[in-house]
Parts: sequence; structure tokens; C-alpha cells
Amino acid sequence: MKIVLCGYMGCGKSTVGQLLSEKLNVDFLEIDTEIEKKENSSITDIFQENGEIYFRKIENIVLNEVLKTSKNEVISLGGGTPCYANNLHLLKSNEHVKLFYLKMTPQNLTARLINEKQKRPLINHLQTEEKLEEYIRKHLFERQFYYLQSDFMIDANAKSVEELTEEIINLLQ
Repeated sequence: MKIVLCGYMGCGKSTVGQLLSEKLNVDFLEIDTEIEKKENSSITDIFQENGEIYFRKIENIVLNEVLKTSKNEVISLGGGTPCYANNLHLLKSNEHVKLFYLKMTPQNLTARLINEKQKRPLINHLQTEEKLEEYIRKHLFERQFYYLQSDFMIDANAKSVEELTEEIINLLQ
């Protein structure tokens, strides 16, 4: 089985994914990290040098490769992964994938992302907290359609990493 975590950047996919993989004793994989390995470049540099369209093509290739393996693993998607190419179809049509959406409010995402903007190529140009929240609201609205097609939706707003991990484990049983 592949337990796949999706949601907007900053919702906790990587942190929850790492703990979940430890508790289930399976490998943890981040799509963004796999892209960086494949391209031998950081996500920020890929965006700056080749643009988002190129990045999304590579993301689709990497997702295809990851889903073709028979390994049991926890996978953290990039925030936009399910929204581009045929990625959502790849996830939904794979009988071994359980897709979890970690849902958070724009206010909580803004609070998490305001201090790490420089590491995030899609938001590093936004100068104020108000601009960041406006961007997140718009983006989240556009992406909700894809996120809401997950097998499970988890409210991640006021829960610890441990609570979210336990909730996912309970849903898998």
C-alpha cells in the first residue's frame, strides 16, 4: 500500500509523513526530494532556471515512477501535485494508493508559511502577511477541487503531528 498525503504547502505533509512511516515501519518519500535528486538541483533553482511548466512535467514523471514500484511507503506530495497533468488520475486509479488530504484554513497556513517564504518559490515574492493570505485563499480555492477527491479528508488545523498520525492509522484499519 502507498499512503499518500496531499494538501497545501505548509499543512504538515512532510512532518506527518515522516512520523507515519516510522510508526508503520515503511519508507518515507517526498516527491519534491525525488525531483531534486532526479534533476540534481533544488526546487527553487528548477523554478528559477526552467519555470513552473518544466517543473510540473518532471513532477509527473517522478510521480509515475514512484507509483509503479511495489514498495509499501508513505509519500508526501508537493502542494500542487494532484492539480496538474494527469496526477490525480494516476493516484485515484491505483488500487494500492490511499490518498489523504490534510486540510487547513488559509489563516493557519499563512501563520505557518509567513516565516518560511524564502524557501518556497511560489510565495517568496509576497511581501506582506495580507498578500500571502490573499494568495493562499485564491490558490486554495483553485486546488480544493482536486484535494477534495482524496479518499480521506483530515482537519489538520488544531491537531498535533502525533494526533494526525494516529488519525491516519485509525482510518487505515
